Amino acid sequence: QVQLVESGGGLVQAGDSLRLSCAASGRTFSNYAMGWFRQAPGKERDFVASITRSGDSTDYADSLKGRFTISRDNAKNTVYLQMNSLKSEDTAVYYCAAGPTDWGLRYRNRYGLWGQGTQVTVSS
Repeated sequence: QVQLVESGGGLVQAGDSLRLSCAASGRTFSNYAMGWFRQAPGKERDFVASITRSGDSTDYADSLKGRFTISRDNAKNTVYLQMNSLKSEDTAVYYCAAGPTDWGLRYRNRYGLWGQGTQVTVSS
């Protein structure tokens, strides 16, 4: 079983960058596709980005393409989310998630494991 711990959140100004990390315990990290989701107060948890088990394919929410980059290092059991040109509307709790297949990764029900979340606050 994999456990996920996010880090790297914080308070930044609009236009700044942040890199979130999600460290996975266990020896089977490469068996899981990974995703990032975010949830703003009073809103649903939305898809941000995903990466397949091998890392050869990524996907992004349409509104975030060009600003966010997901990557993974299977040797370090870690997935990253690089966020550039941050905006106030990026303020949310960011969650990483792990799922057993490379399909349908925009959907929350594809993921069986979730981290506890890390807060990102962007001041304008």
